[in-house]
Amino acid sequence: MGDSDSEDSDGEGGLGNVSRVIIRPPGQSGKAKRGHLCFDAAFETGNLGKAELVGEFEYDLFLRPDTCNPRFRFWFNFTVDNVKQDQRVLFNIVNISKSRNLFNSGLTPLVKSSSRPKWQRLPKRQVFFYRSAMHQGHYVLSFGFNFDKEEDVYMFALAMPYSYSRLQSYLNVIDARQGTEKRFTRCVLVKSLQNRNVDLLTIDQVTHSQRSTNRLERSFIRVIVILCRTHSSEAPASHVCQGLIEFLVGNHPIAQVLRENFVFKIVPMVNPDGVFLGNNRCNLMGQDMNRNWHVASEFTQPELHAIRNVLKELDNSDTYQIDFVIDLHANNSMHGCFIYGNTYEDVYRYERHLVFPRLFANNAKDYIAEHTMFNADERKMGSVRRYCCERLSDTVNAYTLEVSMAGHYLRDGKTIALYNEDGYHRVGRNLARTLLQYYRFINVLPVPLVSEMRQQGKRRGRPRTHHSRSRSRTRYEVKPRPKTTRCHAPIAYTNLSICYDSAGGGGGGVGGVSSDEGGFSPTRPMPIAPGSSCFSGYRNYRRAVTASCGHHDQYSLGTSEPAAGSRHKRRAAAAVAAALPIDVPVPPKPYLSIIDLNQLTRGSLKLKASSFDADDRR
Repeated sequence: MGDSDSEDSDGEGGLGNVSRVIIRPPGQSGKAKRGHLCFDAAFETGNLGKAELVGEFEYDLFLRPDTCNPRFRFWFNFTVDNVKQDQRVLFNIVNISKSRNLFNSGLTPLVKSSSRPKWQRLPKRQVFFYRSAMHQGHYVLSFGFNFDKEEDVYMFALAMPYSYSRLQSYLNVIDARQGTEKRFTRCVLVKSLQNRNVDLLTIDQVTHSQRSTNRLERSFIRVIVILCRTHSSEAPASHVCQGLIEFLVGNHPIAQVLRENFVFKIVPMVNPDGVFLGNNRCNLMGQDMNRNWHVASEFTQPELHAIRNVLKELDNSDTYQIDFVIDLHANNSMHGCFIYGNTYEDVYRYERHLVFPRLFANNAKDYIAEHTMFNADERKMGSVRRYCCERLSDTVNAYTLEVSMAGHYLRDGKTIALYNEDGYHRVGRNLARTLLQYYRFINVLPVPLVSEMRQQGKRRGRPRTHHSRSRSRTRYEVKPRPKTTRCHAPIAYTNLSICYDSAGGGGGGVGGVSSDEGGFSPTRPMPIAPGSSCFSGYRNYRRAVTASCGHHDQYSLGTSEPAAGSRHKRRAAAAVAAALPIDVPVPPKPYLSIIDLNQLTRGSLKLKASSFDADDRR
């Protein structure tokens, strides 16, 4: 149905737009040559009213105003073809109506081509926004570009377009994908002035037992209303809405809890005519639909009139209660995402109204609290948030959620990260998570205990992407190790110039060995004084100095040299030394060795041990 409607009204979509206009240099006529640019905006969401060649490579471009309203000129979307390879041009958009924007703060036009269908932003160094004396003091957006492929058709746009046909295709896909498990229902709420569908999605899996309650028992079903694309040029809002819909109809546990306890009413495109025509802000009649909610008529704004009837019906129901009305918008003058709310004379209602924005700020890293505003401005009386707070019940919280067309600040507060489609989808998912936290905060939903959350995490396990790959048992089978005779590998020690002897190096021992630590250590070099470059010099010096201290060695058979003044102890030591036979074989004391781990094999150990034994025999 959506595709046929678009085809029937295709001729209406090019109202005032250029249609395959070839710009030739002065004095040339006939068949266009390569390099004579061809401009086209006679397609869905297209907007370009006029193009003029003002220099050899410079073009002045004029945006088409909204239908029946010449005030708004900001959105542009057009194509260029018949280019020459490596042709450089300078485009000047000379009639932008809004001077306060983000063109000097990171926002740049988008471009894609037939061979590169992904949208890319132009480099900031190629984009300029300034007041031009050559154009009667008007603000001009100038950007340079280099066409690198002759066969491509290049498309330029203010933001990533989200057309009416794309929405219809997306709704058809998710409707066919849900199968027998109906997680949402889709219906046509009303037809627009140009006979396009205004779809209403109802995401509802509330059980039958909950529907048997009524308002008197204060156990009614809570309803959340989401509106999007009231202004036709705010394509990023549609990406946010798509991210929210995908999350709610998906398999995430949070989405399942929300579907089973609440009802979502989503209107993904309130102004389909304005979107199709490529208007900046207005509908077909040239009316700003976010300023006419209080005076909407079924003849001039049938979309608003039908949505108002749905809101009134839900608000007067004994089964349902509207908790939220959230209007999604895109902002071209501020970075990040933020919320506009209302002010109330009732202090308790106002404090309750502040809860949701604060929770959303904790969930969204790109949220900027400085841009959040709560007011009761009379100029915004016709907006949906002002209409809902005045005409509906006191339980309704109406907000406007704004997301930037450019990007958001990172943690340092200076660097700007530009949004892409995934970034906008993340804003929609954060909105759903905040709704769950809000209802837990006001005790509508129980807060899970820490133990339950841990058990649920253990039960759920790790994601499938983290599981180890399945391996073939036959291919990677570990064969048993053959049984071999094992013996202890001999470990040898080598000298590291660590001296165990006293300063005298001689007397006091038996058989010409020192009596420093038992008298059975081989002869060692002299101790090394502190400050020497040899390893462990201070340790050896300390041992030499403290040789007179009676340390008992586990390898010694006698006692160490007694201290001076102990005559009986000296006599006992001399008696033990005299009684000891000279020919008793005494094993050498183990000493430290450096072993190369890279050559640590059984054969090398035996070879090393044999070399040490030979040295000892010498």
